[in-house]
Order: sequence, then structure tokens, then C-alpha cells
Amino acid sequence: MAATPLYKQFADQLAASIREGVLLPGERIASVRIASQQRKVSVTTVVRAYELLESRGIIESHPQSGYFVREQAPASDKPAAKRSARQDNPAYQRSTEVDVSRLVLATLKTIQQDGTVPLGSPYPNPALFPSQRVSQYAGKIMRDASHSSVFDDLPPGHPDLLRQIARRYLENGLKVDPEEIVVTVGATEAINLCLQAVARPGDTVAVETPTFYAMLHAIERLGMRALEIPTDPQRGIDVDALEQIMKTQPVAACMVMPNFQNPLGFQMPDGEKERLVRLAERHQMPLIENAVYSELYYGNAHPSSLKNYDREGLVLHCSSFSKSLTSAYRIGWAMPGRYRAQVEKLKFLNTLTTPTAPQRAIAEYLTQGGYERHLRRVRRAFAQQRDLMRHFVLRFFPDGTQVSEPEGGYVLWVELPSRVDAMELYRRCLSLGITVAPGRIFAATNRYSHFIRLNYSYPWSREMEQALKLVGKLVLELSA
Repeated sequence: MAATPLYKQFADQLAASIREGVLLPGERIASVRIASQQRKVSVTTVVRAYELLESRGIIESHPQSGYFVREQAPASDKPAAKRSARQDNPAYQRSTEVDVSRLVLATLKTIQQDGTVPLGSPYPNPALFPSQRVSQYAGKIMRDASHSSVFDDLPPGHPDLLRQIARRYLENGLKVDPEEIVVTVGATEAINLCLQAVARPGDTVAVETPTFYAMLHAIERLGMRALEIPTDPQRGIDVDALEQIMKTQPVAACMVMPNFQNPLGFQMPDGEKERLVRLAERHQMPLIENAVYSELYYGNAHPSSLKNYDREGLVLHCSSFSKSLTSAYRIGWAMPGRYRAQVEKLKFLNTLTTPTAPQRAIAEYLTQGGYERHLRRVRRAFAQQRDLMRHFVLRFFPDGTQVSEPEGGYVLWVELPSRVDAMELYRRCLSLGITVAPGRIFAATNRYSHFIRLNYSYPWSREMEQALKLVGKLVLELSA
């Protein structure tokens, strides 16, 4: 009798795992490349196995997203109830390999096309920021570079900027030692360095869901696995669910955005922030805090950060000036607590330096005292434009549409009627010169297929209103 072909053996093993509940309906399975590496078989073998499972109706492919376990019709009420209970119980949640970078890159390239209405842009309206003034400072510094040295660019950063960052935190109620700060190339590098300092390839990292895709990129880049934790649109990450999950499996770190989370826009209550930090202390689990939107609050007071409640140096706080002052120079920083020495070393090994001129230029701008006036103006504009965007989305989109109510930042999370495929909506909008950000890019799994994120940082105009009307019309067509 002929031996069973290798691709059929692989297909049968994967089908058995799905039947046994190891892989659940809607979960993404390993990409072809990763499966090939894990199983030590050729890419062709994996492709043939996946095609066989797809023909049996066990898995399905999603363009640009990969393969997913297909929803199966329950054979009886009892098995269906068992699956549902397992999916709803946080203790049964499994970590997921992350493979979203290609989809995000393809999406961002089209979102930034000239001439499009930038509803899908991840960046704030640059016209609101004093980039020209900061550039003037940088130009003057560059012209007077006779006394500068290449050693000025080395980590941790220029002393003038370190002092100004620490001073800004002090003004907002948090005492920071300038020597803890490491300047980075934007918050993205800060997040990557911090994650690399506390976890290893193959480790499981807890994240909010939905979450900002830069967090997923860091996990993917370092070969780790994402564990998506339920996240409330008002209160943030479910601390109880995270604690329950940690009783059943190791979690190397947790990445969160407690203030004006992208894409949900919430501000995590102070009590929940403290509970999260205390949980981290009990388990000695590092917390990587993305605070890039913390200056863009709509309330009367600057929000607290996880760092306010950190007693043991477990919070690795990351931020930047890209969303609040200028994105031209991508100056960010990390305050890594007990992991500071490791982050500084990794910064040196990864990118060696951060140019001094933009650091000094931003420090000079902060010294002049206009930063707070600038921020007040930006916050007022964003708060007004949030209200306009929410009003017109609810007016132009069909019944069943739900929208977030951000407390800061500049993005709106929109849940569309469940029939709508956000990727198809994204493609149709693009053909009309309008961009939206499809929900698919905000999770490691395909659970936000009928969500989109909208940018409201640009001033309201007739063009913006017409674009929203067209998007609403497309949503209505796709939901029919």
C-alpha cells in the first residue's frame, strides 16, 4: 500500500486539531511560510494541505489576510453550546501568531495617496502643528554645527531634551528622573526596544483588542505570539480576564494604551490603571505603555499614566512628539524603569544613534514656552471635529451603525452592520478617492471585519461631508 502523501498527513493533523477545539472557528492558522518552518516541510506541501482543507470546507482563505478556521454548522444544540462557552471564557483564549504587516503596509500606501480624502489616515493634520518653527530651530543648529560631535548622537539622548521631557512630566504631576529616559526614533522604536528587552521569540504577549497595529508589528517582528484580551470601549483592558488567563498560561509582557487608545479612544479610569499595575507586580509581568496620545486630552486635566502607579519599575513607558508637536523628525522616548540599561543597550545595537539636531530643536521649542498654548488649540479643534464626525456618521450611515466617543486623540471607531465587509468597503471607497482604515488591521485575528476607523483631525469642509455621505451610501449597499 502506498504511503499517505505528506501534504495529506499534514492536512489530517490540522483537521484533527480543529475538531478537538485546539483551533477555534474564526481563528487564523499559521501562515504558509511559518507552517513550512514549524513543520520542516516545503512551502508547496503546506499550500497543497491548505487547499485540501479549503476544498473540504474546514478552513477558508481571506485575501491578504491568510487562512482561517471556517465556521461550522453545529450538529446539535449541545456541541454548539460547548463551543460558545469555550469562546466566551477568557481562560480558554489562545495566543496567536501575528502576520498583519503586509496588509497594514498595503493599506497605508493607498491611504496616503495624493488627492484622496484622508479619513483613513493614521496621522494628524500636519497643518495644526508648528513644524516650520521647529525646522527653523533645527536649521539654525545645523548651520552652527562646528562644535558638535558624532558622540552627541549616542544614547540616551541630548541632555537638553532629556531635561525638557522630564520637566514636562513634572508639570503634569509625575516626577521623572531624566537619567531614566532613552530617546528613540519615534514611539515605534521605543515600543520595539522595550518589548525586545522583556520578552523572547516564541513568548506570549498580552494586548488589547482591538489594538493599534504598531503593537502587533512589534510582536510580529520579534517572532512572538499575541494574546488578545477583551477590551471595554469605556474602561479599557479587562484586568479580571487578564488575571484569569495568567492562571492558565505564561504571559511574558502586556502592551496597552491606557489613554485615548487607538482605535477606541477611551481613557482608562485611574482605578483600573492601578489594578493593572498591581496585577503586574504580583506576577512580575512587565507592562509596556504606549502614551503617544496622552497630551491630546479633551478634559480639564492631564490623564495619569501607568507610570504614576509603578512602585517596582515594571512599567516601560513609551511616547513621542509625533502626534502632538511634529512628525517631521520622529523623536520619541522610553522610560523603561528597571529595564533601562537593557533598552539603552538595544538602542545602541539597533540604530546606534538619534540625530542631535532635531532633539535640540524640539528642546529649544519647549524652552520658549509655547507648547501648552499650541496643545490647547489642538485639543479644542479635535474635540469640535469629533462631535461633527460622530454626528454625520450617525446621520449618513444606515441603522445599526455604532460609533465610539473618544475622550482624546483624533480617531473614531465605527461598527458597521454585521453584513458589511470592511475590506470591500475600503476598496470601493478608494476607487472614489476616499480612504478608510479597515478594522482587520487592528487585530491578529479577523474579528473586526465589519469595523472601520476614521480620522477627524482635518478641518470640516464640504468635501469631507460629501465623502462621508458617499461612504454611508456604500455601507448601505453592502449591508443590503
